[in-house]
Amino acid sequence: MKLIELSGVSLTYPNAVEPALHDLSLDVKEGATLSILGPSGCGKTTVLRAIAGFEHPQAGEIRIAGRLVCDGKQCVPPEERGVGMVFQDYALFPHLTVTQNIAFGLRRLAPRAAADAVTHILDLVGLAGFEDRYPHELSGGQQQRVAIARALAPKPVVLLLDEPFSNLDPDMRGQMREEVQEILRRTGITAVLVTHDHDEAFAMADRIAVLNRGRLEQVDDPESIYHTPSTPFVANFVGQADFLPGRVENGKIHTEAGVFENVTGHPHGTAVEIMIRPDDVHITPASPGTAQIAGRQFRGSENLYTVLLPSGQYLHSSEASTTVYPIGTSVELTVAATHIVTFVKRR
Repeated sequence: MKLIELSGVSLTYPNAVEPALHDLSLDVKEGATLSILGPSGCGKTTVLRAIAGFEHPQAGEIRIAGRLVCDGKQCVPPEERGVGMVFQDYALFPHLTVTQNIAFGLRRLAPRAAADAVTHILDLVGLAGFEDRYPHELSGGQQQRVAIARALAPKPVVLLLDEPFSNLDPDMRGQMREEVQEILRRTGITAVLVTHDHDEAFAMADRIAVLNRGRLEQVDDPESIYHTPSTPFVANFVGQADFLPGRVENGKIHTEAGVFENVTGHPHGTAVEIMIRPDDVHITPASPGTAQIAGRQFRGSENLYTVLLPSGQYLHSSEASTTVYPIGTSVELTVAATHIVTFVKRR
């Protein structure tokens, strides 16, 4: 079942030159996690706010659990949509305790029922024993759990998370991803996660929607987004990518780094670019070699080499962290692309 459906949604802010969202169509299946991924200003938070009801699109439709909540003319208020939202800064009430923050959205329940709901949700997020603490007495990770607990307490249809890990340090960020994943799994709730971090999206989402300047570039499972991106923008945004010029001749794609299969069937003579990931490129010292190491970045678990081809084209190669070659070393390249992804050469 499609729990959330956006059809042809367009939204332009007052005095804006370009629309924040342009003819956007998306859906999220019940129990799934969708990540909306893109750079700052691409419209991803606007999508979340439109689903929540904080922004009103001028065109298109939004449905939640089959119910029309916005059609460009009338919009159902946020409190009547059955959504829970976790904001980037958590938006906890500083003068309220953990219990009071979580119970804030349960005011329609009888006191006993609300207390039972708070107890249950505190156990779920691992905060039993923190009931009487105030936000300033909690760590960043604990504050995030309170924000998630407050959003989940009213049992929403969908949980919306706006860059929820951006205020955490790197070690805590990884830990909290795992904890939030476990909470989503245990509750079975449908979730929409906004992030600019592709690693975060890959780790948490069943499907990823990549936005660029308010337009949907691609929506797919994480593996397809990485291995078979549909546009050069997606290829670049979700990981290191080089674009190797080539030309189709006699049914093959001929490039400076080798000959590749013409899997997309470009006609003879077409100028193309092949997307090459660093893990597709292997280098070995050779004298004479066909390329030269121009740089090395040590990344802990790997070395990322910048390799200069005779034409001046650069490729990157990911090698084991113990494989160390000096800058200037002459090397031979072996390109073994798992998936051949080509684009017609950009002018």
